[in-house]
Amino acid sequence: MLPWRYIVVEGVIGVGKTSLAKLLATRAGARLNLEVVEENPFLSKFYGNRAAYAFQTQIFFLLSRFRQQQKLFQDELFRNVLVSDYLFAKDRIFANLNLGDDELVLYNQLATILEQRVMRPDLVIYLQARTEMLLQRIHWRGRTFEQDMEPAYLEALGAAYSYYFHHYKDSPLLVVNTDNLDFVNVPGDFELLLEQLGEEFTGTRYFAPDPRA
Repeated sequence: MLPWRYIVVEGVIGVGKTSLAKLLATRAGARLNLEVVEENPFLSKFYGNRAAYAFQTQIFFLLSRFRQQQKLFQDELFRNVLVSDYLFAKDRIFANLNLGDDELVLYNQLATILEQRVMRPDLVIYLQARTEMLLQRIHWRGRTFEQDMEPAYLEALGAAYSYYFHHYKDSPLLVVNTDNLDFVNVPGDFELLLEQLGEEFTGTRYFAPDPRA
């Protein structure tokens, strides 16, 4: 049994958030909360023309994630362990990267109000991977609108994530380098991660196993 009540798995597009969240939920007998990506009607247009559709895409995600979070924590639903494949605050990472100055001012006004009504996790697991690895995983999962993902965009997104979590203080944080890990196909890799999660800790920890060990 994991000692954490509310666990969030985060990281750049294609890093394996959903796969790990599903494994953790299954092992812990926890409720699973997955980000709804395909429902955003602007997302495919955004990848075709980021400048033209960034604001619509971002606002849809912000409101959609907020509604989902409110539903999760209504009444007595929050009794069991919960595992989620996104952190509500991640929305700001994408907004700061994709929005223009005037759009960002308006976005921040709305996001600041909503964030006050969202519960913070007990633990965040931040997954990292090289851009080449991310591109491979994106290709393997086969979402049509992601197949032309630009490496430069992933690089910029990775830098934005790194900056955000370098300053993250809202909960314990486990930073995991997944370049040499395959939680889905190598059971031993998942067990190594579970060992890291077996005891509560504070602050930030790093997990990057040596493949030669």
